[in-house]
Amino acid sequence: MPSFLNSLRRILSLTPPHPVLLKNKEQFLDFQQGAPLNDYTFVVCDTELTGLNKRKDEIISIGAVRIVNLQIDCNQTFHRYIRPTNIHPNQATLIHRITPEELKKADRAEQVLPEFITFCDNSLLVGHFVGLDMYFLNKTCRQILGGSLSNPGIDTMRLAQRYKDSGHQDHYGHHDHAASYTLDNLTKEFGLPVFKPHDALEDALQTAYLFLYLLKKFKTGGIHSLKDLYRAGRIRG
Repeated sequence: MPSFLNSLRRILSLTPPHPVLLKNKEQFLDFQQGAPLNDYTFVVCDTELTGLNKRKDEIISIGAVRIVNLQIDCNQTFHRYIRPTNIHPNQATLIHRITPEELKKADRAEQVLPEFITFCDNSLLVGHFVGLDMYFLNKTCRQILGGSLSNPGIDTMRLAQRYKDSGHQDHYGHHDHAASYTLDNLTKEFGLPVFKPHDALEDALQTAYLFLYLLKKFKTGGIHSLKDLYRAGRIRG
């Protein structure tokens, strides 16, 4: 009987899908992967967190920039702070230089996430180690919006692994586990513009430059369509 009651409580507590998530899902019902890369739009995103504990930590900032026709559109950016459940200074907030006072003034996730999902629209999500960002985004979406994002994700860290492999073999396969694939180190290695670290929007811009750099390099490896790119760096959220 207790297990039945617990199951019933879980069912009754389920949040019905938010309209913004229903629209998001509809946009990918007939998603096609075979078109050239410049036919798609991408939203490069980054989240700042209170920590890396998947059970208790929360998103405190989301930054994103849109890529259209394989060019960064600096007029289409998203940057918002999110007020967490518990506001207290810790090592993570000190690293991000986000003060408790700023978080107290920030909107709750209930206000910010629908705006972010609307900003993403039908774009593909790109991030560096994007699986972590998507985990926290989807966890929060399920808690307050009743579902997960439908946008496919592309991981620039995995793309970088495949690209560096290509210097040693004719196809993209095994990667060097001793090599560094942090965003900062790859930026320096490839001579890309440097942005302020530990800021969601700045990190998103940094990742966008890395993403476009890798796309240009991949063209010589036979990657021209979205389907080709998925094989190199797609993740499932």
